Amino acid sequence: MHVVEADAGKDSRPVSGIDLNLLVALDALLTERSVSAAARRLHLTEPAMSRALGRIRRATGDQILVRSGHKMVPTPRALAIQAEVYDLVRRAHGVFAPVGMPDPASLDRTFTILSSDMLIASIGGDLLGRLAIEAPAVRIRFLPEPTPSADPLRDGTADVEIGQIDSTAPEIRAEHLGEDDAVLVVRAGHPLTEGPVTPDRLAAARHVTASRRGLFRGPLDQALESHGLRRTVAAAVPSHTVALSLVARSDLVGIAPRRLGRADLTAAGLVVLDYPLNLPTLPISVAWHPRNDADAPHRWLRTQLRTAITAALASTTSGTVKITV
Repeated sequence: MHVVEADAGKDSRPVSGIDLNLLVALDALLTERSVSAAARRLHLTEPAMSRALGRIRRATGDQILVRSGHKMVPTPRALAIQAEVYDLVRRAHGVFAPVGMPDPASLDRTFTILSSDMLIASIGGDLLGRLAIEAPAVRIRFLPEPTPSADPLRDGTADVEIGQIDSTAPEIRAEHLGEDDAVLVVRAGHPLTEGPVTPDRLAAARHVTASRRGLFRGPLDQALESHGLRRTVAAAVPSHTVALSLVARSDLVGIAPRRLGRADLTAAGLVVLDYPLNLPTLPISVAWHPRNDADAPHRWLRTQLRTAITAALASTTSGTVKITV
């Protein structure tokens, strides 16, 4: 898709008076923030790109790019529409692009996946083992779950998010893959492993929470409060791995996913407690931005993740010790 330079005295209006070629020019200008660089990107002359910018300004009623010293800077309107323009142009390219999945053995691509550390540990070995055989040139960049103010799927810095989906963008696609149980864990020999685990004893213990947002409260607090009890949370740490490490070396009580955390619980020698409280299950999903719906390698990646996560959720809790109330 490329810009077709219109006659300087005429406006080309193929759809309801809007020249869709200007979207391509606008995308290049917003990306490069330079008339000359945008012209090179679209293989146009600078005068042609300058005329395209002029037509964009007239169509939008906004300057879009303005000079600031030796560079061009976007207006607030330009920043507000940049992601939408990018998405529209990419989708337009997708209409004309040939559809087909290359041979995985020859696929050379890096995928960025957002995930919790425990989910990475749970599926990473299986996923990377299969990729080493099927698609050895594919690389996986795992990143921690984003902060609440970030949206890596929407801005394109991540390809996929797996686990409990944080993205709130309305256009995000999400596929529910299953549920995992939340379990209480302690070190072997912890006082709670001796005798019945009652809500009172549980509330009297000291706890650690795994929260990248630093939250001290969670569903367990609500369950205890229904009994008129409050627990003491000694620390909030950013990941399940750190939380379980502290639990293994202290009398702290932690919470972990039963099946996805099985390997970590076993390695740390932790004990899973039965407890007389109902906690909500942990939904496990895979999510992506619709810009990748038609991308064959991306669909292939989602299939690989679906297989690995489904297998992990189907695993048993062998290797952990259960204390029955």
